[in-house]
Amino acid sequence: MDKVEVEIVGLSASPSAGGAYSLLLKEIMGIRRLPIMIGAFEAQAIAMALENIVPPRPLTHDLLKSVIDNLGGTVLEVVVTELREGTFYGQIIIDTAGFTNEIDARPSDAIALALRVGAPIYVSENVMQQAGLIPSGKTEESSEVEENEEEQPLTNATKEAKIAALQDQLRKAIEAEEYERAAKLRDEIQRLQGNAN
Repeated sequence: MDKVEVEIVGLSASPSAGGAYSLLLKEIMGIRRLPIMIGAFEAQAIAMALENIVPPRPLTHDLLKSVIDNLGGTVLEVVVTELREGTFYGQIIIDTAGFTNEIDARPSDAIALALRVGAPIYVSENVMQQAGLIPSGKTEESSEVEENEEEQPLTNATKEAKIAALQDQLRKAIEAEEYERAAKLRDEIQRLQGNAN
């Protein structure tokens, strides 16, 4: 599986999404960003790890870290592996006595654990292509992506115009750090692109 290493660049509340939070990942060797909606508990766990806050008693992700450590395991990496029907899927890759185990996990839990053990965070290239966002700006990389999009055959000019307008709104939402709106725009673009195929 092709994958890209990412880092956390933002964690913000989305009041209109019923207490959900938006976690924004950015590829380390590029400009693409990936917003993921997560729950309040996971957001708190990630925020505590980012701020190096140690709770008086271990929380769930601290407990998981202790269990892995006590069993002689090492978290090698975590990966956001898949996007199906608007839901992200992830894995925690653990080495135990030379054996590699891939454990399915929600990306938010995997990332909260990765922060506690210092493991790298990856996103599969396929997921990044499906849901990654490119902020507007004049960079060579974003120009290449725009050129590639123009080379694809158009099946419906009106639909393509709407997709282009939505992509422009999406870039502006990311720049304004309106991640909830960006996620909705991304979903609408994917829906339209799916109908165009």
